[in-house]
Amino acid sequence: MRSLWSRQKVLVIGRHQFDLTDGWEGHPPASDHVVVVLHRPRPAGWHPEASYHFAISVEEGMARAQELAGEGEIGVGAGEVGGQALSLGLIDRVAIDVVPVVFGHGKPYFGTLVDGHLLLGDPDVVIQGDRVLHLRYPVHRGREQLRCRD
Repeated sequence: MRSLWSRQKVLVIGRHQFDLTDGWEGHPPASDHVVVVLHRPRPAGWHPEASYHFAISVEEGMARAQELAGEGEIGVGAGEVGGQALSLGLIDRVAIDVVPVVFGHGKPYFGTLVDGHLLLGDPDVVIQGDRVLHLRYPVHRGREQLRCRD
């Protein structure tokens, strides 16, 4: 897993995840930079020295992430931001970590996808850890893209 994480230079998240984690106190958890997509004002007094960048749309946030990442990889959080980026065709791979916990309720992993369900390819990375299974799936584009409707 370290080799996968070491290639990630930018993490793109939504305001909800930013608020839940308190922005990791201004220290990106697994990258050099964090881009936060938000639809309300940037937090007042947020750590000016931190390598955090704020965008008002997923498109703007992903463009900024590309600039910051250079040749490195970009990670995108799940939730509405991840779902919007996936629907816009801006995601190449989906990484999911499966842990042995079953919740009785919650939110959809990728919010609401614009075109319904999106079927992914077979996992190209499968790493078993201690009480976790790390999976990475390719996202198909164009003719390879497999979609199904409810």
